[in-house]
Amino acid sequence: MSYRNNEDRVMTPPSDDPTPHMAVQEEGFSFATPTEFVELPSGGTFYPEDHPLHNQTTVEIKYMTAKDEDILTSPALLKKGLAIDRLVKNILVDKSLDPGSLLAGDKNAILVATRITGYGSVYGATVTCAICSNTGHHDFDLSEMKTHTPDFDELGVTSHGNGEFSLNLPKSGVELTFRALTGRDENNLLKLTERKRKQNLPETTLTDQLRATIAAVNGNRDQNYINQFVNAMPAMDSKLLRRTYSETVPNIDMGQTYACESCGSEEEVTMPFTAEFFWPK
Repeated sequence: MSYRNNEDRVMTPPSDDPTPHMAVQEEGFSFATPTEFVELPSGGTFYPEDHPLHNQTTVEIKYMTAKDEDILTSPALLKKGLAIDRLVKNILVDKSLDPGSLLAGDKNAILVATRITGYGSVYGATVTCAICSNTGHHDFDLSEMKTHTPDFDELGVTSHGNGEFSLNLPKSGVELTFRALTGRDENNLLKLTERKRKQNLPETTLTDQLRATIAAVNGNRDQNYINQFVNAMPAMDSKLLRRTYSETVPNIDMGQTYACESCGSEEEVTMPFTAEFFWPK
């Protein structure tokens, strides 16, 4: 797939019109569709040079419309698990962008911004108190979500600038190279889990995620070699990699403070992505 440079899309809106617009003409009617710029958690740093978002800090999206709601209610797209990616493709102004190639954190930021343009910034969801296990309602303010920026030195991680990172594992003593997963990677993992469930095969979600995340072991990129290492990987190293991955890969911070009405405790809870995120009551 050939990509065009996105520099002409990512710019500061004119000062006399804070909301950019994209001209639309259809069947004799001409009107402007509002657009906005979404800050990418990755800052474009972890995309390869031939990707349109390489070194781009923002991406332009158009406001969610009634036509986009058709995508979210399409039985065929929902059944095939294509509705969300089709929505992202539709709202991106730069049509050369492949939703599947977006880093997961950047895709999350786009989805949150799209939800705000479509249904507002308040997202009500059911959460469970970690203290008393009581379930309650919490209104998440999507506009308050911040970008999580990693500190590589503190994490003991080396960034190679192309979406790959290196980490020395203490138990096995190997130098592990892992990569930031894209939306397509995450979809493939979900499909793999579902396929195993339908075939009544043992679920191996953890090791499947490790195989998808690990790019090299001591510089060896052979997938069979990586698979053998995953099968023999010490649990201590596995836990460290998973924690380091979550703290290394740029994303939006989905945690907000929840006050439990049952026991009165306050804690940080992570926003759940439920059906009501795009299908609010």
